[in-house]
Amino acid sequence: MTVREAIRGRCSVRSYLDKPIKDEKLTLVLDAARLAPSARNNQNWKFIVIRNKKTREQLADAAANQRFIAEAPVVIAAVSTDPFYIMRCGVPAYAVDVAIAVDHMTLQAEELGLGTCWIGAFYQEKVKEILKIPDRYKVVALLPLGYPTHPCGEKHRKTLEEIVSHEKFS
Repeated sequence: MTVREAIRGRCSVRSYLDKPIKDEKLTLVLDAARLAPSARNNQNWKFIVIRNKKTREQLADAAANQRFIAEAPVVIAAVSTDPFYIMRCGVPAYAVDVAIAVDHMTLQAEELGLGTCWIGAFYQEKVKEILKIPDRYKVVALLPLGYPTHPCGEKHRKTLEEIVSHEKFS
């Protein structure tokens, strides 16, 4: 599979088979995050792997009751360990850094035949409590990971003409 094929094939999966993920595949997904770039190469992140069914159910409750989260055999919580550094451009580095790492994981998962769904709709404090995450850190995303129950449909995206400007904003 090429990178382009992974990008085109990747979609948000909200229904998973009851099938465990082999450690080798999980390690490849996590290693993709490790290899991601970050501001100043600080790699200010932690990835918590949750396999325990009860904990996954609690996370689903903390994510506005999105039950499919508990259905996935693995959930990865992506945590920033330095949510305070602001890049010169005025953007918090953690949001960019962890997003790149999670995107690397989603593309690696696609290559391995695994599905993901980027979850940002969750209650920060509830997730921190469930996973015993210190207050000074920030959970950026929850990533259910598993085998999709069915293939993704066609994606609908804007055209390049709608999203690209040249030389200046237009």
